[in-house]
Amino acid sequence: MRVLAAVSVLVSAAVHLYLWLDFARDDDFLGPSFMLNAVAGAVIAVLLLVWRHWIPAFLALGFGLSTLLAFVLATTVGLFGTTANWTGWAVWVAAAAEVVAIVTGARLLAVDNPLASRVKS
Repeated sequence: MRVLAAVSVLVSAAVHLYLWLDFARDDDFLGPSFMLNAVAGAVIAVLLLVWRHWIPAFLALGFGLSTLLAFVLATTVGLFGTTANWTGWAVWVAAAAEVVAIVTGARLLAVDNPLASRVKS
């Protein structure tokens, strides 16, 4: 499950790096946002694989939710003056990867419940 979460976050990060190289680097808002997304996704993917803790799962869940929500906002009401639409392979690949990150992050959190009692009876 951790590998699937790591792959999904890394795919989203790779798509955002591709989009940064393609057009976003020239935009004062999108450029830094897309680069931050690419770097954060890579870091979270590594953390998921090397650190058996609930925090990387939480980060994967938050990464997927925030990235997908930002795109949905951009396609509906606009986000910081930017509008987008649901066209192109990159949009669908990133959205699918982010849904997988949300589901796997939530599942990992349920298994590694940080709120569970540490006291064993």
